[in-house]
Amino acid sequence: MKRTVLNLVMVVCALIFFNFESTKDLTTNSLVAKISFESQTIDYGEIVQHSDGSRQFTFENTGDTPLVITHVKTTCGCTVPSYSKEPILPGKTGIINIKYDTRRVGAFSKSIRVLSNTASEITILKIKGTVILPQG
Repeated sequence: MKRTVLNLVMVVCALIFFNFESTKDLTTNSLVAKISFESQTIDYGEIVQHSDGSRQFTFENTGDTPLVITHVKTTCGCTVPSYSKEPILPGKTGIINIKYDTRRVGAFSKSIRVLSNTASEITILKIKGTVILPQG
């Protein structure tokens, strides 16, 4: 019984080791897509309630292969992203559009997760600001 458990543990350790090595080979590949944002934070400052909450994150593929954004996730339904599903070629730029719902008055800080085929796979963007009541 002890021998069977020991053999099973050795097989699991070997599988983990080989899986780690194959993953490491993928991340050290010299031909990877790299995403470089002009800014990873957009500060709305003070924005009037019910005004246009649309903003854009501009980025460039500074890598050697086409950049593919697979998904953009937000932390709540008050922030809606849109982005191109087409690959961004090396040296080309792209845009991620963000629309924040400005109905609620008060400060906000939201995170946006960009999933792509870069070495790090996830890039975190942020928006922040304060929605104020209209004057008058």
